[in-house]
Amino acid sequence: MGEKFVIYQMLPRLFGNTNPGCVPDGSYLENGSGKFGDISEEVLQELKKLSVTHIWYTGVIRHATQGDKTAKGKAGSPYAIKDYYDLNPYLAKNPKTRMSEFKALLNRTKKAGLGVLIDFVPNHLSREYDSSVNPFTDYNFYPGRIHDGDWTDTVKLNYGVNDTWIKMRDILEFWASKGVDGFRCDMVELVPVPFWEWCIDDLKQRYPHLIFIAEIYRPENYHQYINQGGFDYLYDKSGFYDTLKSVSNGSIPASSLTKVWQTLGDFQPKMLNFLENHDEQRVASDFFLGDSSRSFALLYVSLLFNTAPFMIYFGQELGERGMESEGFSGVDGRTTIYDFWSISSVRRFLEGVKEGDSNKYLEPNEREILDRYRALFTTAMTIPSFRTGKTFDLEYANPYSFRYDPRYHFAFLRSDGKELYLCAVNFSQWDAFVKINIPKEAFDYFGLPDEMWRRYSSIEVEIPAHD
Repeated sequence: MGEKFVIYQMLPRLFGNTNPGCVPDGSYLENGSGKFGDISEEVLQELKKLSVTHIWYTGVIRHATQGDKTAKGKAGSPYAIKDYYDLNPYLAKNPKTRMSEFKALLNRTKKAGLGVLIDFVPNHLSREYDSSVNPFTDYNFYPGRIHDGDWTDTVKLNYGVNDTWIKMRDILEFWASKGVDGFRCDMVELVPVPFWEWCIDDLKQRYPHLIFIAEIYRPENYHQYINQGGFDYLYDKSGFYDTLKSVSNGSIPASSLTKVWQTLGDFQPKMLNFLENHDEQRVASDFFLGDSSRSFALLYVSLLFNTAPFMIYFGQELGERGMESEGFSGVDGRTTIYDFWSISSVRRFLEGVKEGDSNKYLEPNEREILDRYRALFTTAMTIPSFRTGKTFDLEYANPYSFRYDPRYHFAFLRSDGKELYLCAVNFSQWDAFVKINIPKEAFDYFGLPDEMWRRYSSIEVEIPAHD
């Protein structure tokens, strides 16, 4: 795409559920799940205030639920697919019209100027998979119907047979023909690279606009999945995310971030940055930082350091802590994906949207976080230096001194060759008054005149703790 964009990951089952707390067994169709219709035009416009460009509707494809023997939790895992050509009935106001209700959501989303992403789960299917369209047979599974790790609710697909390749390609084409703009592809490293090379190239010949994002964790495989497999973007879990988390808890210095981007090299713009997703602990949870106000140092670096896309997990912009969920996975700092649940912060946000004021029912700290997210993401998406510009890391020019501590401080420049922005963050628990040196080669790198360097070779700035 050539420039930064922002994905909003949403689990509609939880996002639109305005019924407080966990719901009784068997009642999910009536009152325990958000619906496609809950994602109204007004809601989409509110999300655009976060400069969102795409929405990843997570868990819309039909998966195993509590009526199936191996389902996890009441709702089941969105990644134990039961019918890849169907949608979850519980997401529709009228289960019989779920496809038309989903198409209406697609139309609303696109009318709002937003792209639509959905999941593609290529490695495994539910043990209760049942579809009348292109049905899978024993031929498509490994002998003995094995599964990976603790995914006991699934059975692993066999890519040693051509029929599996064709079936999985046809699934992607089915949803692309419905108007989906791209796919977040689950656990791609468990699927052979040649399949992706053939499949993505084949689909892009007919749907050149499609975006393919890979959930990937091993940096040594990045080049294969980009250069050979054809993926547009890869998760940056093992890079910026893991490093920022370690910096935030003090186990490694802030200067460690330099090695991350240097290691990535030209792959930087193709990495999807995030602080949260459905697999990770909420940044404000007691298992991570314990307070959203302590997350802005991480957010600034992850969002502003380069032109890579960024992903927000629904509720993150409200400081959601993931501590209400006590379902199948227990209290672990994550928002449950296995249960029918209602999240109080998101629920109050939606109630406000319905009354024309999204802030109306939010707590003061939630309003403050949301306002700050809106302002920061507007900066990232409207200022050319951040949206499309280049980066210059200042860490090497600022070794340890009484005015700068690389254990806690990280600074960099962003510029489009016309404007120059200094970004500095403080990962420590103390306010800092730092002095930042800016070398002449930084101005040369951006093509800026020497008089700017003579004027701005050193800048003093006060940075609040964790900010």
